[in-house]
Amino acid sequence: MSIPTRAPRDPADPRTTRRRLGDRAESLVAGQLAALGWTVLAAGVRVGRDELDLVAIEPGLPPTLVFVEVRSRSDSRFGAPEETIDSAKLARTYRAAFSLLRERRLPDGRPLPPLRWRVDLVCVDARPPRPEDLTAIEVRHVRGIAPD
Repeated sequence: MSIPTRAPRDPADPRTTRRRLGDRAESLVAGQLAALGWTVLAAGVRVGRDELDLVAIEPGLPPTLVFVEVRSRSDSRFGAPEETIDSAKLARTYRAAFSLLRERRLPDGRPLPPLRWRVDLVCVDARPPRPEDLTAIEVRHVRGIAPD
């Protein structure tokens, strides 16, 4: 029985295959949200040891500040993307959001608008039919996820 091997990584890109897929998924979600009229304030926001994938403003009356966690999957062996967010990850996401809300600004110094807020989960399922083709994906947006 042969053991499957991964394609060699590009030496010019030190990211893992998983990280590259995650970055592409976050970029795709940011583009889709912007196309829906959202304002994406920041992506890949480091807050101490935690990270927020996207910080955005959802338009509406009133507008809402949204901290977006993007989860992606390119293989069905480990379940759907939404199955990968556990209580510890959700707690880290809320901890990062609370930190930014306390500071009232992003780490780069830009102010956060004083709006109502929530945490959303956007799942990018790149499993069917070709994982390398992000045009063949399913995106699910779950609004207002909360810790247990």
